Amino acid sequence: MTNSESHEHDSASMDDAQIQAAIDRILEADEAQSPQVQHFGEEDTSIFSGQATALNRFSTGFTQYDGDQDDLAERRALRRVAGLSTELEDVTEVEYRQLRLERVVLAGIWSEGTVTDAENSLRELAALAETAGSEVLDGVVQRRSKPDPSTFLGSGKAEELRGIVASTGADTVVVDAELAPSQRRALEDIVKVKVIDRTSLILDIFAQHAKSREGKAQVELAQLEYLLPRLRGWGESMSRQAGGRVGAAGGGIGSRGPGETKIEMDRRRIRDRMAKLRREIKAMKPAREAKRANRKRNEVPAVAIAGYTNAGKSSLLNRLTNAGVLVENALFATLDPTVRQSSTEDGLTYTLADTVGFVSNLPTQLVEAFRSTLEEIADSDLILHVVDASHPDPEGQIQAVRTVLGEVDALNIPEIIVLNKADVADPFVIERIRNRESNTSVVSAHTGEGIEELLEKISSSIPRPGIQLEVLIPYNRGDLIAKLHQSESEILESEHLDNGTRLIVKVRDSLAAELETFNIHG
Repeated sequence: MTNSESHEHDSASMDDAQIQAAIDRILEADEAQSPQVQHFGEEDTSIFSGQATALNRFSTGFTQYDGDQDDLAERRALRRVAGLSTELEDVTEVEYRQLRLERVVLAGIWSEGTVTDAENSLRELAALAETAGSEVLDGVVQRRSKPDPSTFLGSGKAEELRGIVASTGADTVVVDAELAPSQRRALEDIVKVKVIDRTSLILDIFAQHAKSREGKAQVELAQLEYLLPRLRGWGESMSRQAGGRVGAAGGGIGSRGPGETKIEMDRRRIRDRMAKLRREIKAMKPAREAKRANRKRNEVPAVAIAGYTNAGKSSLLNRLTNAGVLVENALFATLDPTVRQSSTEDGLTYTLADTVGFVSNLPTQLVEAFRSTLEEIADSDLILHVVDASHPDPEGQIQAVRTVLGEVDALNIPEIIVLNKADVADPFVIERIRNRESNTSVVSAHTGEGIEELLEKISSSIPRPGIQLEVLIPYNRGDLIAKLHQSESEILESEHLDNGTRLIVKVRDSLAAELETFNIHG
């Protein structure tokens, strides 16, 4: 064989090897597309097959009370498409990145509580990731007394995580905690894909779902507060916009000195933007306060619907008032508060306000940014605390919600624990919670079970007119008679006499002063 023939033979062999390598890569990618199992233990091997448990358990059908759900159709009209990522294989070289989730592996630490608590927390993280538009491939949890200060997971578990990422074809790791900037960088250096934490994931969901001008401003403020301490830069990012001597830098008078690096300039711009957002949110606050003041002036009782995310708050509001607000089997589906008017069987008017959902370890940035919205709860006369009775840990949900209620000074407001989703919940769990909580109501917003009982509880729990009067109103003051029928008053007895209409009524303070001149008993 000549040298040229040998060279041609080697080239053909190399081509065959390259073709086979390409086929192997394609097959590996196809295998990576199939859902992987989670590494909690040998007894649990299907926790992440398909949809996350928290989003796959219930029927997504709507009732006639939910309306046309045009907002949901609009939200689903633009969805992320899996497999179209342009993310680099080694993202540690990228300085500023937008959060784009596609194929993720979850990682968490179990430092306290039971293994069931750790599993529930990771399942919730999986539901959050799916709500953000990603596909959950795998999940690992590590038993540690406290997080590793360097990589959060520890070097050994981080290397194991790198192998899982490589085998599954994931492009993102989501950690079930809030990472320090140094921990995130160190973990990215090991696993060689983008690493985000629970806080960043929740902020991304809020950014997707915010619709109102106030909601968008609140979410942006929370995101900037989270981003500010996490900026970093290398190379040209450390260059200075001015500085040095005039002759060397050409900056002219006033430019002498070290100058300002790009990262410092970015921080300054973020602080300026945050200050502007705070001013905008503060400027929006009077409009909301004016509406609340108007309701207070008319002494209309306010009922706030609060609870864990995906517990069914919007569905309950639709069932009680036919509000037709957006209902979706997802976490944090609705962010903007919705206020609707309703009335009791005896005609007493009150308002129902649907508020943003809570979650365990809700980022403090969100609590601060949404404080003006959460004031709807703090200013209410009654809280309907909606609990998903079919959740694996409903007591944990109750505690997480009450933690946030304490942060907005709403723990002293009368509360009804509304155990929702009774049609799919375990009766033993419902009875267990009813034995622990003094004021409960068992309902199903989907089927309508228990709604009448809940309405009766609301009617008996909201503030009612407390001043009883017996009045004789002349027939030429029909305006007062109409006012008694239209305002927040209870007419206990009515009788038409020769000189006017005798009424025994219960009224509030403002109307009692107006009726004082017609009081029969002085």
